[in-house]
Amino acid sequence: MSAALSFESQQQTLILRGELDRETLLPLWEQRERLLADKTALDVSQLQRVDSSGLALLVHLRELQRQRGVELKISGATDRLKTLIALYNLQAIMPVDTAG
Repeated sequence: MSAALSFESQQQTLILRGELDRETLLPLWEQRERLLADKTALDVSQLQRVDSSGLALLVHLRELQRQRGVELKISGATDRLKTLIALYNLQAIMPVDTAG
């Protein structure tokens, strides 16, 4: 069983914690519009695990903000997340900040 996913809003950053996978992403999906309303950054440094479903949600969140005219910066990507992004050849649409 997957660990829970939690999220916290701090100023213009949404911080994700725990595991972002097909078992845990539903609450974030259901609240995405409200949670991202004023966000310009997404901190994923406290995610222990992200599967392909979680990555798809991250791509969707970036696109949602892009449609609002906001460049959503993703920071704190682990090497495992960066590898997953590379495996799906998503570097161009899913740039992650190397700091963090």
